[in-house]
Amino acid sequence: MNLLTLDTITKAYTDRPLFHQASFYLQEGEKVGVVGINGTGKSTLLKIMAGLEEPDSGEVIRANHIVIRYLPQAPEFQAEDTVLEAALRDNCNKLNEWTIENDAKTMLTKLNITNFEQKVQELSGGQRKRIALVSALLSPADILILDEPTNHLDHEMNDWLEDFLKKWKKTLVMVTHDRYFLESVTNCILEIDKGSMYKYQTNYSGFVQLKAERADMEQASERKRKSILKVELEWMMRGARARSTKSKSRIERFETLSSQAGPQADQKVQLSSVSSRLGRTTVELQHIFKAYGDKVLIKDFSYIFLKNDRIGFVGENGSGKTTLMKIISGRLEPDQGERVIGPTVKIGYYTQEILEKEEKQDAVEYMNPSIRVIDYIKDIAEYVQTEDGSISASQMLERFLFPPDQQYSPIGKLSGGEKRRLNLLKVLVEAPNVLVLDEPTNDLDITTLTILEDYLDHFQGIVIVVSHDRYFLDRTVNRIFSFEEDGFIKQYEGGYSDYHVKRQQEDPEKKITTSEKEKPAKIETKEREKKLKFTYQEQKEFDTIVADMQSMEEKKSRLEEEMNLYARDFVKLAALTKEKEELEELLEEKLLRWMYLEELSEKIKDQNS
Repeated sequence: MNLLTLDTITKAYTDRPLFHQASFYLQEGEKVGVVGINGTGKSTLLKIMAGLEEPDSGEVIRANHIVIRYLPQAPEFQAEDTVLEAALRDNCNKLNEWTIENDAKTMLTKLNITNFEQKVQELSGGQRKRIALVSALLSPADILILDEPTNHLDHEMNDWLEDFLKKWKKTLVMVTHDRYFLESVTNCILEIDKGSMYKYQTNYSGFVQLKAERADMEQASERKRKSILKVELEWMMRGARARSTKSKSRIERFETLSSQAGPQADQKVQLSSVSSRLGRTTVELQHIFKAYGDKVLIKDFSYIFLKNDRIGFVGENGSGKTTLMKIISGRLEPDQGERVIGPTVKIGYYTQEILEKEEKQDAVEYMNPSIRVIDYIKDIAEYVQTEDGSISASQMLERFLFPPDQQYSPIGKLSGGEKRRLNLLKVLVEAPNVLVLDEPTNDLDITTLTILEDYLDHFQGIVIVVSHDRYFLDRTVNRIFSFEEDGFIKQYEGGYSDYHVKRQQEDPEKKITTSEKEKPAKIETKEREKKLKFTYQEQKEFDTIVADMQSMEEKKSRLEEEMNLYARDFVKLAALTKEKEELEELLEEKLLRWMYLEELSEKIKDQNS
């Protein structure tokens, strides 16, 4: 059933176009992840779907009597509301208020909010976002729309929300930059690209593959167009008689081909800067202690950062990760212990705390909304040294997808993601050799994150990351420090996945389960050693398996031929691609099975000889 349709909508803010005659339809049961670079209109699209904004032209059609719940990036509450009142205020399910209240308390506790009578205005922005998330999840809805639901969630909260949404039976639309989350939860990806929308009936990894195939097909079509155009141009240059009907049609064909626009290349952030030389002494932390009141955040932590270290810090919200980053960067002094900084160390601090109110300039980063974008960078340097040589601040901004007309606009007109991207540029143009990234995945789009990950691969210096993004940690770090109870910080080798496995192994219950699983494997091995003959089914399978594999190979060849025929039909091509992948998996399984049967056959022959 079609729940919502966007029919050829157009939307622009002043001279900034977002959508141009773009269309999209939402089916019942779909779980849609919306992706695209910052500033393309992802949040605006969600507001249009929710009915909070209208397109400049086009039509939004919603099914009768559907209920839509929407979680904004920056939720607002009534000033005097308590935590529980805020979570329940917009709840439309009044059939069993006692049950709903208990559900709200359970969810809030899962998200580490336990003082239900505290005033909402006393909480941080991240805590308010979590309360709004609970409010959105509590109410029955036909369509649940979530804008950046994973921001401000630690790993355990993230796992809980992921599990909740996987079990969610209704329709879901969300914007998130967490690629593991997209991979696990969604069954459909909506890409916003250059004012158009492209829908892919797959999860994130399928989208990456299909997008690459779409780009390849567009490039192939463009090469064909240019080839034909070259032939037609040669014919035109020979001075063919234009009076004949055939000549006129060829001239029209030439004009049509020459007027067609080729595929636009995707805009990509270009990260390229020269880091400063790092001497022998880097950053050393010796017996660091830090507490606020009775709460100990950091207890006796020592570590010497090595050249080219790639370190990740993880832990629950409020455990002290940002506090430690401030101590490392010199913005905060520890209660006890010593921080030693080498004479050549130049720290670049990319922070999650960006404020725009002048009275709060004690924050880690202050972005005056009235300052022009280009002046924000020129305050650091008029020219930036890169691997390609010296370039101007304006050119560097263009590399970061800020075109010349946007560079002279005030910062206040930028989207949240664009402000984060601008702040990242400011950090990098300072040419640091120690890069501290505090929650870099919040608000940065996936394209920028991918390029940042590649940049960090080649960064000549120390990288220190705080992140709840499991994919980003796996991609960028090789050592994890985990904030444990009572301020202790424990070291683990490897990326996030390695850390997660080791944490499971440390759980006594997990150890029992593992040891219990080892016994059946030994029994199975002994039984296999005794049985040196084919069963009836194995003999039958062994006699036909080679023919089966040949048949599957022939089917695979036919599918590849069909894929060439439907190269421009994306829906049919996607179905054929999926069928081919499934066939290849079956073929791989057949091959492994044949190898096992062949080995068993040889053992039987040896035994009987």
